[in-house]
Amino acid sequence: MNKAGILIIDDEAQIQKLLAITLQSNDYAVSHATTAKEGLVMAASHPPDMIILDLGLPDENGHNVLQQLREWYTNPIIILSVQSNEEDIIKALDNGANDYLVKPFRTGELLARIRAALKKSNANDVSPVITNGNLQADLAQRIVKKNGEIVKLTATEYTLFALFVKNEGKVLTHHYLLREVWGPGFINQSQYLRVFIAQLRKKIEDDANHPEYIVTESGVGYRFLSKE
Repeated sequence: MNKAGILIIDDEAQIQKLLAITLQSNDYAVSHATTAKEGLVMAASHPPDMIILDLGLPDENGHNVLQQLREWYTNPIIILSVQSNEEDIIKALDNGANDYLVKPFRTGELLARIRAALKKSNANDVSPVITNGNLQADLAQRIVKKNGEIVKLTATEYTLFALFVKNEGKVLTHHYLLREVWGPGFINQSQYLRVFIAQLRKKIEDDANHPEYIVTESGVGYRFLSKE
C-alpha cells in the first residue's frame, strides 16, 4: 500500500474524478481543492506528500500559487495544465515544480512521474554511492564508474553529472543548469551547456546519439533517467 497523500488543486470536475479514480486505485490517499485559496489552506493544514497543481485556477494564477507553496513546502509538486507553451513550462520548473505534464495526459505516464518524484523525495538518507544501470557515482569521493571502470570527467563535467544524479527523473531547465554550473551571469549562454552535455554523453552513454540517461526535453532542458 502506498498511502502517500496527494492533494489535487484543480477546478475541472472531470480531471478531479479521473485523478481520484486513478490515484485511489493505486493506493494513494487523495484530497481535492478547486481554488487556489482552498488549496493553500489545505496544504498548510495537512501537508500532503505531493501536490498536483493546475495553472488555470479560477481565483489566482497557478504560477503565483506555486511560488507561495515553495516558500515553505518542500515535497514534490507536479504541474498538470493545458498550457503547453515552453515559457509556462520553463517558468514552472524554474519556480520549483518537480515535473510538468500537459493535458490531456496518459495516466500511465502520470503514475510513473509520481513514483519517480516520491521516490526522490523519500530518499532523505541517500547513500553517497549511487548506482544506476551500468553507472556508479560516489558523490563523497567524486568518482564516476561505467561498467566498473573509472570515467575521467573534468571538474565541470562532474559538477554537471552530479546535478543530474541528485535530481534523477526531474526536468532541469537550461537556465537552472547554467546558473548552478557556471553562475547567474551565464544563464543565456546555452552553447556552453550543449557542448558539455555532448561531452558528457560521449563518456557515460553507450550511444551518445541515442542517449538513455541524459535525455533532451525539447526547448526546456534535460532529464536524467533511471535504468533501475
